[in-house]
Amino acid sequence: MSGFKNTTSTTSQDPNALRPGFTPQSENWNGRLAMIGFLSVVLIEALTGQGFLHFWGIL
Repeated sequence: MSGFKNTTSTTSQDPNALRPGFTPQSENWNGRLAMIGFLSVVLIEALTGQGFLHFWGIL
């Protein structure tokens, strides 16, 4: 089989790898961080009894 090129990729196909740009991996991380942020806001509002902006003194 001489003459055939090795077509394996040199980059890992790990779905959790951090890569710059608009890649599926970066969209996964963006979604995870958004979920953490949203959950944090909900917990702050539930535990303190005031809105997120009032908690930080913005309103």
